[in-house]
Parts: sequence; C-alpha cells; structure tokens
Amino acid sequence: MTDSSNAAVIPFVIEDEDRGGNPVERLLLAEAVRMAEAIVFASTEPVTEKALLARLPDGVDLPHVMAELRTHYEKRGVNLVRSGDAWAFRTAGDLSFLMSRDTVQQRKLSRAALEVLAIIAYHQPVTRAEIEDIRGVETSKGTLDTLLETEWVRMRGRRKTPGRPVTYGTTDKFLDHFQLEEIRDLPGMEELKGAGLLSARMPSNFSVPLPPPDLDALTEDEEPLSDIDLEELGLLTPRIESD
Repeated sequence: MTDSSNAAVIPFVIEDEDRGGNPVERLLLAEAVRMAEAIVFASTEPVTEKALLARLPDGVDLPHVMAELRTHYEKRGVNLVRSGDAWAFRTAGDLSFLMSRDTVQQRKLSRAALEVLAIIAYHQPVTRAEIEDIRGVETSKGTLDTLLETEWVRMRGRRKTPGRPVTYGTTDKFLDHFQLEEIRDLPGMEELKGAGLLSARMPSNFSVPLPPPDLDALTEDEEPLSDIDLEELGLLTPRIESD
C-alpha cells in the first residue's frame, strides 16, 4: 500500500477570467469539484446528474462543477466523460492499448443483432414489426432478447395502436459503451459513407433518421408500461393475492 504522506497531491485550481471573483465562491466551487470527483471515482457505474445533485451541497452549479472536473482530467491518463445524463471516468483514448491485455473477450453480436441494434438506435422508439419492415426480414425473439441482455436496449412502452406493441429504445449503457455523450452524436450519413458503412451511390431520397433528443420521455403515440405489462413481459414478478 502506498504511503499517502508521500503521494503527490494535484490541487484543483479554479481560474476566473480576470483572476478576480469572490474567493469564498472559488473555494466552495473547488470543494464541490473534489466531492464530485470522489463520487464518480468510487462508483462502478456512470453516475447520473440526479444522483450527484442529491449528494452535493444544495444550490451547487452542477454544469460548472462537472466542466471544471472534466477540464482538470483532459490531459491525464483517465478522462471524465458524459454518457447521456451520467458521468464516468474512462481511460484516455490514446492509452487504451495499455488495457488490451486485461480486456475480457466478449461474445460478438451476430450480424442480425447488429442490424437490429442500429435500427433501434436510429429509429427509436420502434416496434418489432417496424424493425422487420425496415430490415425486410423477420426478427427473432432471441435477437431482441440478446440485445436486452446486453442492457444496451430497453423496452420503452407500448404503441397506441391495435395490439399495443412494445416499443424499444437504447439506454445510457449503450451511450457509455460507444462513447457517445447523447444519442444525437451517432454518425450521420456522410460519416457513415466515409467509414465505408454506406454505399456512396445511395438513392437521392435516402436519409438517416435523427433520434429524439430526450430518450426518457415517451412520444405522443406511446404509453407507459403498466405493472400488468411488466408481468406479461417477464420484467416483474407476478403478485400473489392473499386469501
């Protein structure tokens, strides 16, 4: 164990544009930054802004605090990154090769699962029937189950149409895995062409859909999943009525 008395301490320096400002406010901001750093560092999962606000002092300017913390880690071995509404520390991109020996080999997704994942990411909220219409082939329940198990995809709600089909969307874990701050950071058509994922000779009317900015909010043609829905879908243990 390293002797903490000999450990190098790198203080947070909060700089105002004119080096002025209220010294007390700068001190409070620096302390809030330290607290946010401790909370995010200690968590094994990305920490939501709601969770941070619940543990930081009342009235704290969270965007300012996280901007200061992110700047502090910009040129270090780990960076502070935002994924959706959550924050986490991640190895700096240019140093990821150092971790390659410790990387756990994960099961690769099938081509069908990757296609379905891409459709959900770009077209969400989307139903199974709509996925099949876009792909032109039937989508097995096993493919959707695999994506749900990765926790990159979730059941959002039900479409307000006959049969009330389940709608699917992505999660913050999807954003975190693919290093996206928000769903609108998905590559556009020109980026996809540049990466060789789309033919340069696409139909003139072809376009890449833009997902909604707020993935948590249901759309007008969706309704929330009820407890009965969750029981039917196997997401909630059925209630046992007492005599």
